[in-house]
Amino acid sequence: MNRRTFMQGCGVALLGAISAALLSNPLRAHHGWGWATDEEFELTGRIKAVQLGNPHGELTLDAKGEDWVVEIGQPWRNERAGLTESVLAIGTTVTAHGHRSANKAERLMKAERIVIAGKDHDLYPDRAS
Repeated sequence: MNRRTFMQGCGVALLGAISAALLSNPLRAHHGWGWATDEEFELTGRIKAVQLGNPHGELTLDAKGEDWVVEIGQPWRNERAGLTESVLAIGTTVTAHGHRSANKAERLMKAERIVIAGKDHDLYPDRAS
């Protein structure tokens, strides 16, 4: 391999690494907690839609006539907390405790705990609130 071919290969590898880093940054920012406020937030509403799966589940709630998306946990976390499809039935009233989006125009929050019929479903039992 000559020096020119080696340098071209290094340039392609570097460009690929930079592209991967730039493209993954928005995803990493969303799936942590950095997009949410530090203040505790509580939301009560009726379940309109449920999506359980990876990377995390989501509930769509009707809260006083507004649709809100509530991020819940990954499949293993939801199972551990007792959040199954039967518990999260359409029409069920839930109270979500967690943190809302820092962008107040978004009707989006990340739940730490879900309360259904007086029962706590703690998604993050070790997280300091």
